[in-house]
Amino acid sequence: MLPVAEQMSELRRGAQEILPLAELEKKLARGIPLQIKAGFDPTAPDLHLGHTVLINKLRQFQQLGHEVTFLIGDFTGLIGDPTGKSTTRPRLTPEAVAENARTYQAQIFKILDPERTRIAFNSTWMNTLGTAGLIGLAAHYTVARMLERDDFSKRYKSGQPIAIHEFLYPLVQGYDSVALHSDVELGGTDQKFNLLVGRTLQEAHGQEPQVVLTMPLLEGLDGVQKMSKSLGNYIGITDAPDMMFGKLMSISDTLMWRYFELLSFRNVVEISALQAAVAAGRNPRDVKFELGVEIVSRFHGPGVGERAREVFVERFSKGSLPEVVPEVQIAVSAAGAKLGWILKEAGLVASTTEANRLLQAGAVRVDGERVVARETLFFPNETHILQVGKRGVAKLMTIGV
Repeated sequence: MLPVAEQMSELRRGAQEILPLAELEKKLARGIPLQIKAGFDPTAPDLHLGHTVLINKLRQFQQLGHEVTFLIGDFTGLIGDPTGKSTTRPRLTPEAVAENARTYQAQIFKILDPERTRIAFNSTWMNTLGTAGLIGLAAHYTVARMLERDDFSKRYKSGQPIAIHEFLYPLVQGYDSVALHSDVELGGTDQKFNLLVGRTLQEAHGQEPQVVLTMPLLEGLDGVQKMSKSLGNYIGITDAPDMMFGKLMSISDTLMWRYFELLSFRNVVEISALQAAVAAGRNPRDVKFELGVEIVSRFHGPGVGERAREVFVERFSKGSLPEVVPEVQIAVSAAGAKLGWILKEAGLVASTTEANRLLQAGAVRVDGERVVARETLFFPNETHILQVGKRGVAKLMTIGV
């Protein structure tokens, strides 16, 4: 294994917090593989790049010689994670959880080494724990401490209901660490409370408490809200190569560096060199090309990223797009807004009548694809490149009304 200082340098990259930092250094100093865990509730059939921030960190631990468990929360998925929710979250059916769990397993090995990754399901021990065991588990935590959690506190103070089963979620997640004898648990910054519950329960069960490592929540294509399928600002790891590449090209030049830090496998020296090159005058678009090629190739195979870049250049760069694409933000309702109105609001046409005429003439493109349907709708939290003829172009970012 690498010396502790070198491991810590790698593990700090992109991390928001390591709690307690000294305990991680102490665990690493023992020179034996640590048990690293990260849990994912199978709440949707496909993972997106936001999920891979944690998976990338698991890969980093794996490459440093530690033992990694990708935990699928098929039991906690039935409860529903209340984190950040202002209302009780609907519970998933067992059938939906099982189907989503199967797709997760197929997707994670685009990043993790299948020969060195343990996949676990928390139903394995929770179904065995039984009702009496669950009651005993609940005895280790008080309602007062549960209400210290920000989202629970806000809901309680505002009179919004909190179902009893929601209190079980952090307890079960914490017990996962007991069952796996976890040395380190990874999670997003919004999971900090739940991760710390794991430390409390491990101590109650006579185990050395785990170290908590939190990672930032990756902003989506809008550059504001965290990446989410429900918000439509996501890049799915099963997106087609050209679509994935095009979405990556749509992020802002500033957000590009955030994606490099949290998604790229390049080392910090290489990324710093790219930043210096842009500061010295290199076109940031060309650096973004490198990011797009790396990410697309990771999920679709060697050479696919380069081909996606060629397609993108053919569509947009050869006289189609200017060096700087103006950004426009337009508020639309949940019911959606028609393309003609969007073009008018974006300042690309003088009226919806002109927009409809240009649509009929085939002069309008959305993300490089010719669009002729007047009924084409846009919804909140979407990002697109709009082109009208050869000179009218804008990067559209929709927001909710």
